[in-house]
Amino acid sequence: MKFMTFIKLSERYRGQPIPQALNDAMGKFVGDALQRGAVTQTAGLKDTRHGFRIRSKGGKLHTTDGPFTETKEVVGGFAIFDVASADEARAIATQFMELHRVHWPDLECECEVRPFDE
Repeated sequence: MKFMTFIKLSERYRGQPIPQALNDAMGKFVGDALQRGAVTQTAGLKDTRHGFRIRSKGGKLHTTDGPFTETKEVVGGFAIFDVASADEARAIATQFMELHRVHWPDLECECEVRPFDE
């Protein structure tokens, strides 16, 4: 089963340096998960000032360039899991969030996990 995970956080954290202990722990965690095949891809995302949105509304397309000042929470990164079950996806996402809790306790974030519609 494939799952898409999103790490969501306030954009105010995007300018802060990531603690080295978290970088080190995530490097090992992601490396191990990639080697096992449980994680197939992962990446952080640049802040919203580098992005844009295209919306369809009223039969027309509307483009908005970032930053998105009205947004309280943004997707800061993603990972794709390829695992046997939702329980395994939950376990990996929990380990991921535990690393953040331990190594960057002031960070307020959440990890959304959703299965692919295959």
